[in-house]
Amino acid sequence: MLTERIAKALALAVEAHDGQKRKGTNIPYIAHPMGVASIALDHGADEEQAMAALLHDAVEDGGVQYAKLIRELFGDRVADIVEGCTDGVPDVSGKKEAWKPRKERYIAHLQNATDDVLLVSGSDKLHNARAIVEDLLSIGPAVFDRFTASQEQTIWYYETLAGVFFQRGTPIAKALSDTVLRMKQLAG
Repeated sequence: MLTERIAKALALAVEAHDGQKRKGTNIPYIAHPMGVASIALDHGADEEQAMAALLHDAVEDGGVQYAKLIRELFGDRVADIVEGCTDGVPDVSGKKEAWKPRKERYIAHLQNATDDVLLVSGSDKLHNARAIVEDLLSIGPAVFDRFTASQEQTIWYYETLAGVFFQRGTPIAKALSDTVLRMKQLAG
């Protein structure tokens, strides 16, 4: 059963992503956390996991001030899940660490992450992979021009993630593996 807490988490996510768009699109960014929460709920998330799904990018994209706010408003469990799903926070100049070492560290982190983090992170990666597949169908490999990483690096990252989620027995493992296989086929 979902309570008014989920509405408060959504409101904070809307605030954190105000004015942001999905890479290379006019889609309001908030559509992504909403999609991630939907996938998490479809795969058995409870309310706090769904709240963390809504807020999973708030610190990364909205600023470090959201980490404390999430902990104060929603408690340790939600804040810990968000922290576990955050793969990099921009520095004071707005830059993140280089892509490859950041992604390698995140993959290593998932090897020992909690089931809560795995469910939300997996839902995030599945939503992103599905978006890439949809864009491959509509605009082709040009979709990869939106990313810091190359097409090969992006596919490597998602294949590696799918392997970790499969190895850890997460609920979204098969859906992610199937989506990544489709991504690879469409990318050529």
